[in-house]
Amino acid sequence: MLENGEYAMPVEVKTELTTEDVKEHLQRIEAIREYFDERGDKRKLVGAVAGGVVSENVLKYAQKQGLYVIIQTGDSVAIADIPPDFKAREW
Repeated sequence: MLENGEYAMPVEVKTELTTEDVKEHLQRIEAIREYFDERGDKRKLVGAVAGGVVSENVLKYAQKQGLYVIIQTGDSVAIADIPPDFKAREW
């Protein structure tokens, strides 16, 4: 979980990211939103998924769901190229 005063970002990290992992993370973010609401936490949620191996179809699916995708780039990681029509989903 990454967070500051305005936003919180749950990040799901997998060795090999799958579409099912993305779907489960979206459900988890919904549950976190409910938890925050019950406690009066008004921070906005945005989500991200990360993987050592991320296929192109999983990358596109996650981005269509409004999630940032973090990919391995050699010895480091980076946010995958964001398509021009990308809009991060907020909960």
